[in-house]
Amino acid sequence: MLTHILIQDLAIVSRLELDCAGGLTALTGETGAGKSILVDALGLALGDKADATAIRAGQERAEVVASFDLTHCGGARDWLAAQALDDGDDCIVRRLIVRTGRSRAFVNGRAASGSQLKELGDLLVDIHGQHAHQSLLRPNDQRALLDAYGGHTTLAAAVATAFRDYRGLDRRLTELETARTERAERLDLLRFQVEELAALALRPDELSTLDQEQRRLSNLGRLQETAARVLVQLAESEPAIEDQLRTAGVELAELAAIDPALAEPRELLETAAIHAHEAASALRHYLDGLDLDPAALATVDARLAQVHDLARKYRCIPGQLTALLDTRQAELRALETADQSLEELHTRRDAAWDLFGTQAAALTAARAAAAARLGETVTAAMQQLGMAGGHFAIQLEPFPPEAAGAGGFERVEFMVSANPGQPLQPLARVASGGELSRISLGIQVATAQVGAVPTLVFDEVDVGIGGGVAEIVGRQLRRLGAARQVLCVTHLPQVAAQAHQQLRVRKETLDGATHTRVEPLDAASREDEIARMLGGTEITQRTRDHAAEMLSNAAAQTAPGGRVKRRP
Repeated sequence: MLTHILIQDLAIVSRLELDCAGGLTALTGETGAGKSILVDALGLALGDKADATAIRAGQERAEVVASFDLTHCGGARDWLAAQALDDGDDCIVRRLIVRTGRSRAFVNGRAASGSQLKELGDLLVDIHGQHAHQSLLRPNDQRALLDAYGGHTTLAAAVATAFRDYRGLDRRLTELETARTERAERLDLLRFQVEELAALALRPDELSTLDQEQRRLSNLGRLQETAARVLVQLAESEPAIEDQLRTAGVELAELAAIDPALAEPRELLETAAIHAHEAASALRHYLDGLDLDPAALATVDARLAQVHDLARKYRCIPGQLTALLDTRQAELRALETADQSLEELHTRRDAAWDLFGTQAAALTAARAAAAARLGETVTAAMQQLGMAGGHFAIQLEPFPPEAAGAGGFERVEFMVSANPGQPLQPLARVASGGELSRISLGIQVATAQVGAVPTLVFDEVDVGIGGGVAEIVGRQLRRLGAARQVLCVTHLPQVAAQAHQQLRVRKETLDGATHTRVEPLDAASREDEIARMLGGTEITQRTRDHAAEMLSNAAAQTAPGGRVKRRP
């Protein structure tokens, strides 16, 4: 829920900070005091379009910061985690509007786009009013609310999953059937390619072996010349290196008898002579086995040319030819068994459609029952909310079979007739903002326990009503506030008296500039404010007594035991 809001240099607000509580909070004050600025500021924080003209005169930028407690808002927590914007159970949204340039938004200190801000806002706050976003007008949200109210969200999720499975199989079947017409030509090509690649018979590591052999055969003359020269130097020249090492070792052996310190050099010379002898033997063996056949190089060159020519033909590097053969063989097998695959896919797709149809039909029946119950409940609420003779219904419009989707077999739409004799129309077409707000209030009260959005804002919900209807509206708001956080901008004392807490918005002039202030009201000041709303400019003791009675009656009409149930 909303816990804190800060507004800086927006419209006539220079700076305003406000802590927000659970339950129902009424915002009251004189006309033009700026009550709706709070609603507008919250809308800006949650993604409404920013306009530089909203910046306070003489300032270059405006700022709105809204803080939320997400303890009871799993949807917002999951969304933030998916966007890598999460910060535990707290969420701070900041919107900065500048006079020149684009506005900026931040969620938990990290930059966010306008679309991200709006998506998050739809999960946190629902604003009901003539100029505010309204989730109850969106068909998908209407369907989700009906499913939640009816207690069949699990079934709805199963229907969506079954439809996605069906669609995946149907798409794959379509692809295979389309490819079937080209299968004969493709089969001929694949058979030729597989035969050609298989005929190459390229063995593992053969390419590196061929490259190494080509380098060796290309340098036979140099290899023979250098190896023979080194052999002569080691063992066949006069004096040979091997003989010199042995002679030096003998000389040091005689001297080592005189000075034992020469024993180690003598041993090293003897070891060196042995190594020189072994190196000479290895060189003789190497030279004896050196293949000087010119045809061997031609054979290797021809094999490499064959490999590289095929790689160029298939536009790959030579080392990829073996993998290419495996790929072509797999595709060939798949096409050769395509008829069997098509038959299996047909069977699986039909089974998936049957499962989807069974579950969707069950969902339709569940929705019809829930729609009837919710329609009756909201219709009854409308009679109490100043719309006598009004009617609310939920229409389930069947789709053609080919248009069925993850949402099931039907389109869910909220329909309303605000006055007797008027036909039912989609809720989105209700002309009067006040009527729309009251209908929305009735829906929200009926679905309070299943609604996902934790904070509801009603702006001028009491337009065009008064007296007993206003008191009923207030009671409904108070009842809704027992389950959700509700903020209500109101001019009616009957509504304000039902609030769990009340904020007074007023304008004042300081140093020639107009400012808006918001102050929480204690019991005494709240009684004064209700009296002002009842009596206008002249407040009598009778008016005060009436205000006190209204507040007392509201407190007594709450939970058993007379205690006000407040959301923590």
